[in-house]
Amino acid sequence: MEELKKKIEKLLLKVQRPSRYIGGEVGSVVKDKDKVDVRFAFCFPDTYEVGMSHLGMKILYGLKNARENWWCERVFMPEEDYNKLMRENDIPLYALESLDPIKDFDFIGFTLMYELSYNNVLEMLDLAGVPVLAKDRTELTPLVIAGGPCACNPEPMADFFDLFILGEGEEVNVELLELYERMKPLKPTKQEFLREAAKLEGVYVPSFYDVDYNEDGTVKSIMPNVPEAPARVKKRVIKDFDKVYYPEGFVVPFTQIVHDRAVVEVLRGCIRGCRFCQAGFIYRPFREKSIDTIKNETKYLCEQTGYEEVSLSSLSTSDYTEINKLLENLVEYTDGEQINLSLPSLRIDNFSEELLEKIKSVRKSGLTFAPEAGTQRLRDVINKNITEDEIMRTCRTAFEGGYSTVKLYFMLGLPEETLEDVEGIAKLAQKVLDLYYETPKEKRGKSVQISVSTATFVPKPFTPFEFEPQA
Repeated sequence: MEELKKKIEKLLLKVQRPSRYIGGEVGSVVKDKDKVDVRFAFCFPDTYEVGMSHLGMKILYGLKNARENWWCERVFMPEEDYNKLMRENDIPLYALESLDPIKDFDFIGFTLMYELSYNNVLEMLDLAGVPVLAKDRTELTPLVIAGGPCACNPEPMADFFDLFILGEGEEVNVELLELYERMKPLKPTKQEFLREAAKLEGVYVPSFYDVDYNEDGTVKSIMPNVPEAPARVKKRVIKDFDKVYYPEGFVVPFTQIVHDRAVVEVLRGCIRGCRFCQAGFIYRPFREKSIDTIKNETKYLCEQTGYEEVSLSSLSTSDYTEINKLLENLVEYTDGEQINLSLPSLRIDNFSEELLEKIKSVRKSGLTFAPEAGTQRLRDVINKNITEDEIMRTCRTAFEGGYSTVKLYFMLGLPEETLEDVEGIAKLAQKVLDLYYETPKEKRGKSVQISVSTATFVPKPFTPFEFEPQA
């Protein structure tokens, strides 16, 4: 093993941003593997910079490592330069904390955040020296599992995983690892363990179901082939969101990542129901944390990590029931510590001068809004219940409050989209730009920056648009 680590160190001199591959960051958890009963490789099938920004990984990493005899380590997709060197030098994919090959772990767990990461899942398994197909992995370990939003439609990846976790993972992950810890001394077969795992609510074992098809290729029936497998797998939902586990510290990277700040989740779910948005449906019901819980988590995280910015994370932070009272409580702490308070998920139709005043007290970062479509007609089609007047009123409030950087999010390829709707994106952005120059000079900032970001519509399961074609 020491020889492997020396080989890794030499190769890191030849790659870009080697800190992605070496571990050792502040907040990373290193344990004595001889005193550990369960080893879990948490794999994010994208680069370090993207994966280290993912809140779900931060939560589950801390949750598993809170158990003295469990060790959860992080694994990311290597960039092309390092991937090539690893293959040329027979270095299997390894975990950052120990630099041990993940093929020797008990669990290899992937989070499936978006469909374009599926290729990386297979590449990472192959790079690890683990058979890609579940049927070719006959030994108990490593158990290859997956969760995340894309797991709610697991069939495209069903051949590659031993089991999927459906829904919110904080409770079911613990139950699954506790089950493995109890059964491990009994030396069960893989099938014996999976049969017990299938009894856990939220666990789907693809090999325990037989699928019959109609002549046109559509699914005729899906039937369990073992008694332990439920006819319908029910997703897991955290009932008491105020008491759910949340880490008091994050791993602080050596290199800059996409979201390089402390993050506190303030609510889960959404009250809106936009027809394209999977998260708005699969994370129901709408649940909020108490103000005291949010304030304590903010304080712990900023003190433990040293971050000078904290972001309030949710699908729609300004929908928090007592948002003004929450911000009054937080600003008291963040102002005193010179910490920037960021609200990345703001709704155009409930943005106010009062809200603006509370979030700009330390320093003005940019504001992000999501009109989603360039015309009112298409916004109505997707159930994005905001008008152009509300968009302009909100941007005027921002400009008069001294903000000069605004990012607008749109989608391309939405159902019923026409060229006029696409042109409407540019026209709406131009109107926002013109509005800045209409704002009195004494109120507005010195220069303006309007960013337009577009993403392609992907039909998502459990949404009204799930069977719409993709552009």
